[in-house]
Amino acid sequence: MHIVLISTPIGFLGSGKGGGVELTLKSLVIGLLAKGHKVDIVAPKNSKLLESSKKIKLHFVAGKEQKSWQHQDYYSLVSIPDNSLLSGMVEKAISLGEKADIILNFSYDWLPIWMTLNINIPIAHLISMGSESFVIRNLISNVYSKYPYNFAFHSKIQASDYPFIENPIIVGNGFKLSNYIFQSSKNGPLGWVGRVAPEKGLEDAAYVANALGEKLNVWGIVQDESYALKIEKLFSPGILEWKGFLETDKLQKELGTCRALINTPKWNEAYGNVVVEALACGVPVVAYRRGGPSEIIEHGKTGYLAKPDDKESLLGYLKIINQIDRKCCREWVENNASSNIFASKVVNWLNTVIKENQS
Repeated sequence: MHIVLISTPIGFLGSGKGGGVELTLKSLVIGLLAKGHKVDIVAPKNSKLLESSKKIKLHFVAGKEQKSWQHQDYYSLVSIPDNSLLSGMVEKAISLGEKADIILNFSYDWLPIWMTLNINIPIAHLISMGSESFVIRNLISNVYSKYPYNFAFHSKIQASDYPFIENPIIVGNGFKLSNYIFQSSKNGPLGWVGRVAPEKGLEDAAYVANALGEKLNVWGIVQDESYALKIEKLFSPGILEWKGFLETDKLQKELGTCRALINTPKWNEAYGNVVVEALACGVPVVAYRRGGPSEIIEHGKTGYLAKPDDKESLLGYLKIINQIDRKCCREWVENNASSNIFASKVVNWLNTVIKENQS
């Protein structure tokens, strides 16, 4: 199969601004290449991939980035800036798509979804968020009525945000397991990974670390500096150990030393990439029973699920976290979230989209 991928228009690949979409795209490419598929990737200028192959080509597009829908009002109007990066990426993908089998869109935005109705090339959409925009939700509903197979989701909980989707296609996510080293030590620090922004709930993890009298290692790009400063002022100096955004190789080495990852989103995560990355290193996770992580974590076996926004429940589970067998964490990833498993699910889905588009 020859597939054209449209990356996120929020930050170049390797910047960390695109959040989980960056890791998802890279993991899928690894799986697709291993299965012999040809891949063209349309991405913002300065993007980079660690993988290299004659069957993969990266196409750069310059322009003004889109504003993430998760940082806009739910009823905001669609806004496409002059010299739009997204428009340029869609235009390039369509040009490449004329000689490919299918276009796979990773961008949660109006334009590529709308184009599904306006070109003959099949466009599949891997939806990366829950319902974060009224106008996009309605557009997905309209496109779905004509092309019901063109949308896939990471988790059942995420798909439930779109109740008009009957029998949603769930593909999960995947990771190149050789990129993650299992570490068996149970005596390390506490960790938190994610974009530092209000919807990620870092303040709750900081509260728990402070209550335990420990430092909290924080990895991720600081997307909202005022929010980060506000959290620092809430707790004693030194509680937060800012580690910054790290590429996978460096992140997993440091993350693997933790005795637990704390996951505290205030919104419904579509999947929970950082949860699986921690598990791949053998690190158990204590998370709110909310969004994708609640489908990933096996309560009492690979971590614990606390009542949403209940910091005391998080604290209680962290006190017994060493009861978790770290080998079970790694085994879950091997059995459920390898790049090969993920790619197989996506390929099966894309074949269905192509078949339906030809009928």
